[in-house]
Amino acid sequence: MSKVLALTEDLIRRVSLTPDDAGCQDVVAARLAAAGFHIQPLPFGPVQNLWATHGQGGPVLAFLGHTDVVPPGPRADWTSDPFLPTIRDGWLYGRGSADMKGSVAAFVVAMEEFAAAHPNHPGTVAVLLTSDEEGDAIDGVRKVAEHFRAIGQRIDYCVTGEPSSKEELGDLLRVGRRGTLSGTLLVRGIQGHVAYPDRARNPIHQAMAPLAELCARRWDDGYPSIGNKEFPASSFQISNIHAGTGANNVIPGSCEVVFNFRYNPGWQTADLEREVHATLDRHGLEYDIRWHRGGEPFLTREGPLRRVVREILIERCGVVPEENTSGGTSDARFIAPLGAEVVEMGPVNASIHKVDERVSLDELERLPALFREIAERLLM
Repeated sequence: MSKVLALTEDLIRRVSLTPDDAGCQDVVAARLAAAGFHIQPLPFGPVQNLWATHGQGGPVLAFLGHTDVVPPGPRADWTSDPFLPTIRDGWLYGRGSADMKGSVAAFVVAMEEFAAAHPNHPGTVAVLLTSDEEGDAIDGVRKVAEHFRAIGQRIDYCVTGEPSSKEELGDLLRVGRRGTLSGTLLVRGIQGHVAYPDRARNPIHQAMAPLAELCARRWDDGYPSIGNKEFPASSFQISNIHAGTGANNVIPGSCEVVFNFRYNPGWQTADLEREVHATLDRHGLEYDIRWHRGGEPFLTREGPLRRVVREILIERCGVVPEENTSGGTSDARFIAPLGAEVVEMGPVNASIHKVDERVSLDELERLPALFREIAERLLM
């Protein structure tokens, strides 16, 4: 059994439901320490974070990942136990196999080989892991980045091993992400009997018109500085609505709406918040909003990191990667503001967060060489 497969299986067996690391980072730390890396745990609250470095000075190249996973859902729905790594027909099945314990294992093997081959290399290579990427992302890389900013720890290049490929390894290279802003809206009404609406105030009815307006709005229209060909359109999406007492003859006294913006670099979070408040106020709602600023948008323009990773994917994977900023978000959003060039590159993402999550054995075996070569071309 190869090193990367054995380590991936070991990590899958650890039930690291976010934000529980379940000992994954201890395994990684022991391996990297034996390879000569300096190990620095950075726990914040209930979250485990690991910063492992080899070498000194700049440039600093970090490989960024997470050891936590999302819940598997009903285990009976899985063909095999989600935390018992299983190989079938050229695939490794298990929760986290693709997102992203396979990449974490590939980081470790790549860095072991890199440090052995280049013990006195210029600059610094690092592995940065958290157990809070799939959860609230409060005490993970967000907090680590704040710590790094306070102590002056630089990162010049960052490769995030998130599963970004679409059909085959290397066919997509993420070079940025939209920002994310979430809100929890509480619309206040007056509870009453449905037969006497004049004696009540229905918060659901009140919320419908302004929410429809927010959903229908084309957020980038009329803002030339916001429309950016490198980014998908900014959007407003409602993810949850909660109201009612459970009875069909009661007008509820309140309605809770959870929504999210994904927005382009021309927007500021304060401007989006102001636009939402203006819309709700114009419709006369009585309400409160709790905002959560999840991360600012970022874009890594053409530079050493994009060029090197592109060249390696063309040479090693035989594909010219699409370079875009689509998709959700990742912890890269906390590293980019430190001034780092950041890209995301990893295995195919078709099964992530799904029942029977899996990673191709062929892709898994090829990843360490890709990560090692990135380090060699950027530092050597």
